[in-house]
Amino acid sequence: MESKWIDVKEAQARLPELISQMGSDQEWIIMDGSLPIAKIISINLRSPGLHPGAVWTSADFDEPLPDEFWADNS
Repeated sequence: MESKWIDVKEAQARLPELISQMGSDQEWIIMDGSLPIAKIISINLRSPGLHPGAVWTSADFDEPLPDEFWADNS
């Protein structure tokens, strides 16, 4: 991940610009003088339909498990 450093006053003035330029491999470290005080990172929201068919639910997913499942076979 690429880190970029920015002064807190500059970050306040440019926040909308910083957010619009965020990439998935980038973060901004906000500095107060030489002290890092915050980090801005992008979040990856999941998009519906991104991997169709990758997840499925069986027709009997909510059926009770058989007694054999609960039996102690030790």
